[in-house]
Amino acid sequence: MADIESWKKTGIVGGTFNPIHMGHLLLGQWAMEEAGLDGVAFIPTGSSYMKDRSEILPGEKRLAMTKLAVSGNDRFCCLDLEMKREGNTYTYETLQELHSMYPGTRLYFIVGADCLFSIENWYRPESIFQHCSLLAASRNGTPMETLEQKRRELEKRYGADILLLSFLNMEISSTEIRRRLAHGRSIQYLVPDPVREYIERNHCYERI
Repeated sequence: MADIESWKKTGIVGGTFNPIHMGHLLLGQWAMEEAGLDGVAFIPTGSSYMKDRSEILPGEKRLAMTKLAVSGNDRFCCLDLEMKREGNTYTYETLQELHSMYPGTRLYFIVGADCLFSIENWYRPESIFQHCSLLAASRNGTPMETLEQKRRELEKRYGADILLLSFLNMEISSTEIRRRLAHGRSIQYLVPDPVREYIERNHCYERI
């Protein structure tokens, strides 16, 4: 059982998790080892203001799948903060809440490196940088020198603390998983078995 209250360095992986898949889990494990984190908390998005909600499963189902996905790793946990919050979900609010709930831990927000080029368009980016360090994983072939230049820009503009990580170039996506399910194709090895069984049992994503 994960004990986030005892962690001194806590990674955060947020996302719609529609559904959560092996790429999300591997990113959390990879960042945890590379940055020397004590554990990683996975936080399913409540109501995203940046995505089309028509294809997104209800929060309770995405939360259930996330809990199943992390259950086999005692250094992973799942938090339902964003599910409990009314209205749109904003990352800065989640980080503020975590900062208040766990004052003894340092927060590391784990993202794909492409987020470095969009995070300034998120709501209140200055507050995001104030409450966490950013672990940005390069996974799409963007030249490291380009990422380094953007990292320096953000650090200068916001006083941000950003660490770049090299990550596997994986092509697993929730969109592709939903497409395969809608066409009756297997998703074995793309998601943990308990998640696959949950999806099959509840007939999720059978239509797009």
